[in-house]
Amino acid sequence: MAKLDFLAIGDIVSEPFIRLKDAYIATNEHDEENLCMRFGDKIPYDSVTFVPAVGNASNAAVAAARLGLASALRGYVGNDRYGKECLEVLEHEGVDTAYMVTQAGKQTNYHFVLWYDTDRTILVKHEEFDYAVPEMEDNPTWVYLSSLAANSLSYHDALADWLIARPEIKFAFQPGTFQMSLGVQKLRKLYERSDLFFCNREEAARILGHHETGDIKALLTDIRGLGPKIAVITDGTDGAYAFDGSSMYFIPMYPDTRGPYERTGAGDAFASTVCAALALGKPLEEALLWGPINSMSVVQDVGAQKGLLARAELEAYLKSAPESYRISTI
Repeated sequence: MAKLDFLAIGDIVSEPFIRLKDAYIATNEHDEENLCMRFGDKIPYDSVTFVPAVGNASNAAVAAARLGLASALRGYVGNDRYGKECLEVLEHEGVDTAYMVTQAGKQTNYHFVLWYDTDRTILVKHEEFDYAVPEMEDNPTWVYLSSLAANSLSYHDALADWLIARPEIKFAFQPGTFQMSLGVQKLRKLYERSDLFFCNREEAARILGHHETGDIKALLTDIRGLGPKIAVITDGTDGAYAFDGSSMYFIPMYPDTRGPYERTGAGDAFASTVCAALALGKPLEEALLWGPINSMSVVQDVGAQKGLLARAELEAYLKSAPESYRISTI
């Protein structure tokens, strides 16, 4: 088996995107936006689009494969139609499925996406699989860890020990909701082992226990202080920031006159593309410019994978970018 450039680890899921038309957004007393529909009624919807084989880690594996890396996914599916379909999609995308596990008696993760306007709310339920560290004859160059189910704490401990014993592996960590809810202390070894760490601005404050998100330099400093060599914090349509211990960078959005069609996967596209660019040997400042290009492309289609670019396509966007699309220090 050829040496892997990129091994993504995390849950894989199938998702129907239900496009709503009879709904509205209301803000509660905590300034949180809520998706609202009439209770106890029959609500018409506009359309449904079924998207298999997604999830943070799966999206990352597909992004890496399209960019030309030898990519694989360590994930779990049930012995059902959705599991078989997920494996078929990965194989079609050129993602190595040798480290995928089909577990009898379990159901493949199946989430529901309520798509309204350009954004979505996702109804999630993670199956509790019997997670185990993959057995590998040759270590991958990069490991990319993201969202897992709530029964996976011992799996995180085992992965941390496996990574610590293999310091030659570069490790990227993009925590999901459950991983952030565990708190830093329970995942201390993974934070400290990370070469590259991704979260958004609100997540950074949550991880750190900050009540405010305004001071981006403090967030970058404190996230990196948890152990990662490079901390990257995304800020939605306001771009992203990175800190490698010597310089703090601001990365703008890639300019696009089109508005977003559906925003799912923009963060995954950014994070996995930056990681893939580094795996391809690009310096950090160039890698950080790759991320927003794939994010821009992904939000023009439904789901987190359809808009992911091949390397030649991404490099064409980079070559034709205006002078204003450049990294700056803060």
